[in-house]
Amino acid sequence: MAPTPHLLCLLAVLMAGLAQGTRDSRRAQDPGPQPLELKEVFTLFQTQYNRTYSSPAEHARRLDIFARNLALAQRLQEEDLGTAEFGVTPFSDLTEEEFGQIYGQRRVTGEVPNANKARSEEWGKPAPPTCDWRKAPGVISPIKDQKNCACCWAMAAADNIEALWGFKHHRLVELSVQELLDCNRCGDGCKGGFAWDAFTTVLNNRGLASEKDYPYRGNTKSDRCLPKKHKRVAWIQDFIILPANEQIIANYLATHGPITVTINKKLLQQYKSGVIKAKPTTCDPYHVDHVVLLVGFGKSKAVPGMGAEAPQSRPHRSTPYWILKNSWGANWGEHGYFRLHQGNNTCGITKYPLTARVDISAKKHPVSCPP
Repeated sequence: MAPTPHLLCLLAVLMAGLAQGTRDSRRAQDPGPQPLELKEVFTLFQTQYNRTYSSPAEHARRLDIFARNLALAQRLQEEDLGTAEFGVTPFSDLTEEEFGQIYGQRRVTGEVPNANKARSEEWGKPAPPTCDWRKAPGVISPIKDQKNCACCWAMAAADNIEALWGFKHHRLVELSVQELLDCNRCGDGCKGGFAWDAFTTVLNNRGLASEKDYPYRGNTKSDRCLPKKHKRVAWIQDFIILPANEQIIANYLATHGPITVTINKKLLQQYKSGVIKAKPTTCDPYHVDHVVLLVGFGKSKAVPGMGAEAPQSRPHRSTPYWILKNSWGANWGEHGYFRLHQGNNTCGITKYPLTARVDISAKKHPVSCPP
């Protein structure tokens, strides 16, 4: 559900007050947003995202967290070098630590086990100017919602296989994320995992059941892994890792389909829309902790005046970006998607570019990414 006009209006007033408070803090001439404004925006946030709290003390605590997150969103808005908009999101009443525990996972380090490296002949021809696999029928499944389970790794891997299976059979198949969680070799999948764990599970189980037959329950883990109980509707031959090169990644994406990437999620809690163009100091590319699906790329016009280094006198310039599918529901970001600047390893996007392969025979059906 999109924010109501009333909420947007109040939020604009509140954010303007926060900005003015920041600018005039040394002179202490502006007290910032008045309590009534903040409480009203918070009440509308509760209504929109169905939030209730166990006691008045907990309500007061969440209101304080909400106010701090709005102040952080304003700071991010001023610091971002792209066109990103930060503000009220479904996670605005969570601390950074709570958000990380629920929606993140363990920090990913080291080499990828059992992954083959993509051969140079697989990198594909030079990428077109734009690519958006969302426009291809039967390729990209609906946005998933991991809710209270740190299973982004499983959802992104399922998204990857669904897309590749769609190319091969020209139909959309939705796969069981719950099977990946129940059969995770490293324990409780809701405590985090890695995309390669999901691919390894699919290989070990000789395929994956459908979401319809083996539905997602999140943090409710089955008593045991039951891969033989359900019909296999998709399977893979192996999985590969691509070079840490954005041009090669773009080439492969355009000629072979969506891939999984692991990024630093630090800026996503407050993200609403636009292209994030972060510095390494604001989004460490070596600290990657969230797996998503890379579905395309494009270019947009930067808006003068947005970001600390985009004064009004600067002319419009083309901004290249990646399009990524998240697993936090369609109410987050750009209908469940977000965009990162392309070309400077924003938030570590080149760290672990992985993809399954459903067909490794010599005769492959070429795919063409919609512009």
